[in-house]
Formats: sequence, C-alpha cells, structure tokens
Amino acid sequence: MSNVQTNCSLADARADGRRLAILGFHKIGDAAPGGWETWFYIPEATFIAQLSYLRENDWRVLDLAAFLRALAEPEHLPRRAALLTFDDGYRSVLKVALPCLRHFEYPAVLFVPTDFIGGHNTFDAGAEPDEAICDWDELRELQQRGVSIQSHGVGHRAFSRLTAAEQAEELVKSREVLEARLGNSVAVFSYPYGDGGTDAVWARAALERAGYRAACLYGGGPNAWPAADPYRLTRLAMGPDTDLGAELEAG
Repeated sequence: MSNVQTNCSLADARADGRRLAILGFHKIGDAAPGGWETWFYIPEATFIAQLSYLRENDWRVLDLAAFLRALAEPEHLPRRAALLTFDDGYRSVLKVALPCLRHFEYPAVLFVPTDFIGGHNTFDAGAEPDEAICDWDELRELQQRGVSIQSHGVGHRAFSRLTAAEQAEELVKSREVLEARLGNSVAVFSYPYGDGGTDAVWARAALERAGYRAACLYGGGPNAWPAADPYRLTRLAMGPDTDLGAELEAG
C-alpha cells in the first residue's frame, strides 16, 4: 500500500468516528475471607450488567488477534469496539469473571506480573486485601477458554521509579517467561499502576525493541482510532460505580 493510500485509510477511519474502549478491570466478586471491600472489587451482578450494556448498545468485543489487526489495519476496527482487560491475574478472573465472559461469548485479555504467578498480591500489601493470583495451570485454562495472557511486567513496579535498564528488564524478562511457559505470543504490555514512566519516547522505543506492539495505561476514555500512540492507550477504570454508558458515550 502506498503512503497516499495509507494516509487516506487513516483519515477515513477518523472520519468514520471509530473508537476503541479498553475496559480495565481488577477483581470480580467478593473479597477473600478476612479481607475487605475496595473500589477494585466489582460484584458479579454488576459485572454482568456491564457486559450486558456492551451487547445491548452494539459494542463489538474484540479478541487479541482482532485488536492487533486493527493496529496494523485501522479500517478493520468496528466503529464501536471494546477490549476487556484485567490486571494482576487474580484468581477471581477464573472463578467468577470467566463464567460470565463465556455466557456472553466474550474474549478478554489478562495482564500478569510474572514474579507473582501462583502467589499473592503482596505488591499491594496494606492498600488492598490479600488475594490469590492464578498459577500456571490456571493461566493455561484461561488461555484455552478465550482469555489471552499478556505482560504486566515482572515485579509489578511503577516505571517512573525505575532506571532505563530496569524498565527494559521488566519488559524483556516478563515477555520471555510468559511465552516460554504458555507457548503463545506476548504483544501487549500493561504498565503497573498505570505508570508509563517519565519519558514516553524512551518507553515506546524500549517496548518496540522488546517486541511489543501496544501498551495500556490506566484511566481515561475510549481511544479515537487510529490510535495516536499505540504504546499509551487509555483504559476506562472499571469499578462498582462506573457509569459505563456515560463513559462510553462521552468519548
């Protein structure tokens, strides 16, 4: 495709008002025994209502392959497209969220920090209740049932607190471990705490060198398409009181 044709395709996509709403979830269901409820827990009934809203209002939920294709060929993105993402890899995604996703026949993406697979969310100690994170077998089960496993780094560390070398290590090592253990390609990164670091240009270059095609922040509305920067995609922060209709229609 020539540069003229490419520019026309991008202009046409923007003129069509294509948007991608990336929804960012954490925990679905109740806190574990001994824990307490925080904003990051979404009751199962509320989660079902959020998924229902997408279906009833003609939002097309994409799988990872369709999302990656739309990055390369923006004209293939539906006008109202959604990507369902979960951070951290909590076991509630398998136990509570997955049956709901299967009911709607919706795919999703799960971002996991590799050092905590099979452990607990000690990176949030004191701020959030202790919760189990999926082990490798559980991640394989999720993957087999339509949930793509992608990178949330190694140690769940905020990028703005890391050196350039440490950021590169988080990107490279997490991708290598996930691909080796799960056998599928890792192409998308979710910045821990939504912290994209202090140098967006360097972060983009590091992500590209490490083999990633996109990266997600946390917070913000739907992304106009084509994305201005696929390495700083905004996500709707999803909680129990999120007015999904207002968030999507305002974007």
